[in-house]
Amino acid sequence: MDVAIDGIGLLAPGLSGWRESRAVLAGDRPYQPTAVPSPEATILPQNERRRSSDSVRWAVQVAQEAIEQSGLNPRDVPTVFASSGGEMSVFDQLCRALATEERLISPTLFHQSVHNTAAGYWGIATTGQQSSTALSCYDDSFAAGLVEAVATVREEQRPVLLVTYDLAVPAPLDEARPITEGFAAAFVLSPPARDSTVILRLRLEQAPAGESPCFPEYLAERLADDALERLRQNNPAARSLPLLCAVAAAVPRTVALAWLENQRLQLTIEPRRC
Repeated sequence: MDVAIDGIGLLAPGLSGWRESRAVLAGDRPYQPTAVPSPEATILPQNERRRSSDSVRWAVQVAQEAIEQSGLNPRDVPTVFASSGGEMSVFDQLCRALATEERLISPTLFHQSVHNTAAGYWGIATTGQQSSTALSCYDDSFAAGLVEAVATVREEQRPVLLVTYDLAVPAPLDEARPITEGFAAAFVLSPPARDSTVILRLRLEQAPAGESPCFPEYLAERLADDALERLRQNNPAARSLPLLCAVAAAVPRTVALAWLENQRLQLTIEPRRC
C-alpha cells in the first residue's frame, strides 16, 4: 500500500516541532533531550484550551502542525488517534478522588477520562464532521494507527490525519506502565500524486524464521542514537521515531515496526524531492 506524507507534527523532549527537529532526526545535529515547552494548541478555543488536559494539548498541537503543513482544511480530513493509554493523568485523578470519603468527581474531569478525548477536542476546534477513529494497541498502538490510517486513505482515496501520543504516567500507575517521557507525532497521509514529496509504502509480514515471537521488539527497527533509542523504547508513541528519522534523512530507506506478537510492518520511504 502506497501513500504520500503531506505534513508532519512532532513534540517530545528536545524535539519541539518537525522543522526544528529534522536536523537532529537526520543525524546532522546531536540529540539533546531538553524540557518540552507547554503546547500552545492555538486552534483550540480559549475556553476549551483552559479545560483541556495535557494529553489533549499535546495531541492537538502536533495535529495542528501537520495540518498546517499540508495546506488542507482540517474540517475536510478524517482522523485516526492512536494512544496506548490515553488520559492516564486524568485516570489517576479519578482514582484518587474515588479513594476519598467524599468520592466527589468533577464533571469536567469525568468527561475527559474517555480514550477519545483528544479526538473530540480536535473535532470541536475544527468543527469537523468527518469520521474519527480512536484506538489503542498497547506498545503497538502507533503501528495499528498507521495501518488504520493507510487503509482509510486507500479505501476512500482522500487524505487522513494520523495522531499518535502518550504522556508520562504518574505514580503509582507508573509501576505497571513505566512511561516517563511524553511524545506526540502527527502525519497527514494522502493518495500519492505527481507532486508528492515523500511516498510511504507499507508491507505487513510474518517474523522470519528464527526470530522469536515472544519478544516483538526484536522485530523492530532500532535507532543508532542511544538517547533517541531510549526515547523510542520508553514511549509507545515514540515507536514512530524510525519513520520520522527516515523521512528527515530525505534518502530512500526501509525500516520495520513491530506489530502484534509475530508480525512487523515494513515501511519503505521514497523521497521524491528535498
